[in-house]
Amino acid sequence: MKHKLASLSLLFLALLLFQCANVPMSGRSQLALIGNDQIFPMSFDQYEQVKKESKIVTGTDEARMVKRVGTRIQRAVEQYFADQGQSSYLNDYKWEFNLIDEETVNAWCMPGGKVAFYTGIMPICKDETGVAVVMGHEIAHAIANHGRERISQQYAAQFGLSAVSILLSGGSSAPSIPTEIIMQGAGAATSLGILAFSRKHESESDKLGLYFMAMAGYNPQEAPKFWERMAAQSGGQSPPEFVSTHPSHDTRISDLKANMPKAMEYYRKSQ
Repeated sequence: MKHKLASLSLLFLALLLFQCANVPMSGRSQLALIGNDQIFPMSFDQYEQVKKESKIVTGTDEARMVKRVGTRIQRAVEQYFADQGQSSYLNDYKWEFNLIDEETVNAWCMPGGKVAFYTGIMPICKDETGVAVVMGHEIAHAIANHGRERISQQYAAQFGLSAVSILLSGGSSAPSIPTEIIMQGAGAATSLGILAFSRKHESESDKLGLYFMAMAGYNPQEAPKFWERMAAQSGGQSPPEFVSTHPSHDTRISDLKANMPKAMEYYRKSQ
């Protein structure tokens, strides 16, 4: 039994080492145990379910703005990947941008490019550039495949436990991928109980989102101002950073300013 457990541990470690991918632009290595061909269809189905259970806003200036900004940043990102000779990376993405009538101050993106804004965040966005700050961040979650990474992390944990259980029971079947793991990896804080991304993912999306909005011709210097408005809206009620899945407002603002020179290069090229 000890020999079997040791062999399994080595096999599992090798799997983790080889099943990795790199985040575009940042170059960070991430776990990728599961393919997007498995994740995206479930994500798209779940997004349709959210739309059925929500009041989608259409025909208003705000709804049109969300779609306009989303499409503009999407096209800028697609052009960037084309220029890098990496258009195939985006082949399975199916972008969609909707505004949901709910006073929650939030927006989210599911794997494969399904974005939702809530009406509650629109006053803090204030204008189209403010929407671009949030939209760039959410699109960055999708481009960086944070959903796949989170799902892979959860699957790896489950696989480890399941494998031990299989050995102890004498079975041989591999564990399946539960729907709950797919949905928890999506990172959307909705009433369906989907978990949030980690601070590492949020910070990475802040950085890439800043670049993406700049590529689309939106002034990235407005991004810190959005987070200043968000901080003012929260009234100092944010949880301490070390117990939060999101960086503190001050940390986000500081990091955005540190990444501003590179973002301004993209912005100047877009003009």
